[in-house]
Amino acid sequence: MLKGVSKFLFTFLFLILASVFVSPIKAKAISQSSILVNVSPENPAPNENFSITLNSYASNLDSVLISWSVNGSVALSGIGKKTFSSKAPDAGNELNIVVSISLPDGSIDKRITIRPAVMTLLWQANDSYTPPFYKGKALPTPESEIKIVAIPEIRNNSQITDPKNMTYAWKKDYTNNVDGSGYGRNYFLYVNDYLEDSGTISVTASTVDQKYSSQASIDVPTSEAKIVFYKKDDKFGTVWEHALLDGHTVVDSEIVEASPYFISPFDIRIPLLVFNWYINDTQIPVPIFKKNIMPLKVQAGTSGTSILKLEIESTDKIFSNTSKQININF
Repeated sequence: MLKGVSKFLFTFLFLILASVFVSPIKAKAISQSSILVNVSPENPAPNENFSITLNSYASNLDSVLISWSVNGSVALSGIGKKTFSSKAPDAGNELNIVVSISLPDGSIDKRITIRPAVMTLLWQANDSYTPPFYKGKALPTPESEIKIVAIPEIRNNSQITDPKNMTYAWKKDYTNNVDGSGYGRNYFLYVNDYLEDSGTISVTASTVDQKYSSQASIDVPTSEAKIVFYKKDDKFGTVWEHALLDGHTVVDSEIVEASPYFISPFDIRIPLLVFNWYINDTQIPVPIFKKNIMPLKVQAGTSGTSILKLEIESTDKIFSNTSKQININF
């Protein structure tokens, strides 16, 4: 009986010792995901300077040998060399970068390919009014519709990829816009926020195989609608070259035309915009089909100064209202 007990205890102790001595020889696995790679800028333009930084949540990279190779040649090597800087190649070319990290448990190689590309972003305010012959850009005001067009130039050797055959990921104010993104969506529409002075729009354009990509962002400022008064001449039409200034003098009679720059919508004839004219705080009715026109006539034998004022109200967009007044001498 004692023999059987002794044999059992010996076997039990042997299993315990075996488990104690066998466990430490298990090798610790090295994970590629434990090394994080950050490229800045993420999609460099041709001949633009860029930098690559390594980070790790599992290993101390400051005390290990790190070697950087570019197109097969060692460009940088040393203890703790976590950052590498270089210049992107010409459009259509690429840099193949391999970084080797010699960790105590083994080496890890990370591969980064730099394929430069060019991206241009253009914007326009779709419903911002400007008068005839205006040579400037129509500016967006609160609650205006804005269109952003992406023009990527991605070269695959000597061929330029058709922008319509690419996938676009749009962001508005750093938030992904799923509805506006997708294949062939090289433009983005949005309504300007009346609470913000500007809007930041960014996009990443990628080829279908994800091999090439380009990224850009743009800040679109928000402006305020403004009214400018002009003289409407019976013979020459509206004198757009000279705006009427405060203290303008009217002799006998004159027609004043109001031009509400950048107001939305761009068609000022529609009923959504209400024009209220005043002379010395007295409202003057005007025909609905000529609501931006105010005829003035000086009574014989009178002189002095009157205040000409125009208030424009939008029945659709409350933050598009604007007003202007000037002193009229006669």
